[in-house]
Amino acid sequence: MDVYLPIANLSVNGLYIVLLGGLTGILSGLFGVGGGFLTTPLLIFYGIPPTVAAASAATQVTGASVSGVLAHSKRNGVDYRMGLVMVGGGIIGALIGAVLFSALQALGQIDVVINILYVILLGSIGTLMMREALDALRPGKAGATTQPRKRRHHPLVAGLPFRWRFYRSGLYLSPLAPLILGTVVGILTMLMGVGGGFLLVPAMLYLLGMSGNVVVGTSLFQILFVTMVTTMTHALTTKAVDIVLAGLLLLGSVMGAQFGTQIAMKARPEILRFVLAAIVIVVALRMLYGLGIQPDEIYTVSPL
Repeated sequence: MDVYLPIANLSVNGLYIVLLGGLTGILSGLFGVGGGFLTTPLLIFYGIPPTVAAASAATQVTGASVSGVLAHSKRNGVDYRMGLVMVGGGIIGALIGAVLFSALQALGQIDVVINILYVILLGSIGTLMMREALDALRPGKAGATTQPRKRRHHPLVAGLPFRWRFYRSGLYLSPLAPLILGTVVGILTMLMGVGGGFLLVPAMLYLLGMSGNVVVGTSLFQILFVTMVTTMTHALTTKAVDIVLAGLLLLGSVMGAQFGTQIAMKARPEILRFVLAAIVIVVALRMLYGLGIQPDEIYTVSPL
């Protein structure tokens, strides 16, 4: 079933795009990530221009996050106060990212920058996650019944002023920490079309010291509102949002998010982390390969 994408200016297999959205939704429900870190590269591999892929993926991530937030909210798994602070930072970051996106687009370097950012971020985060997952799956630790390590926020976070109480997360820390974290994620969302959950979830666990039972839901809550702002900003400035592409992705992701949430409640966390780490590393390696090979279509600019 071929579908024409007006902004991308090409025809695609509609079923493939819907299935891709479903995969993104499953990841959203499983790990609390928006799924854009996987959607955007796969769209690029399929032939969608990187600018259109990034802008449209951000739109699709919004829908997947709505479904995921509702599912986690039912089991009281969202720290709304923490989420609102990170949303504020994310909006600031999205506006900063819009300026950077426009500047790089004017220079003709936005496609290269998007690919390089994916290789660096996915490669480093995937490696760290894989190391932790393998350590947790070692025979001596997999079946151990040790007490879980009490999470504490990073010393840099502990030194920030103006502390607030975040009752749902059980934390007493400065709102500047989640505000800065949200800003960084907002910039990445604007530039890369990602929800930022692949960066946000580890940071919430290891920097802020949040409780694991609220990390996924709070991450999705922040992603929901930041991707909404990002979508509107892209639509008004870069004009790169392909509504047909986003709609097909959204159709699959909303259903996939509910399915992923059900799996997350039953599967072992160590196995889930290993699977996510493997996916992230494979995507990073494929992006790196794409940067090093000669493109199928080569364009040259000749002086007049």
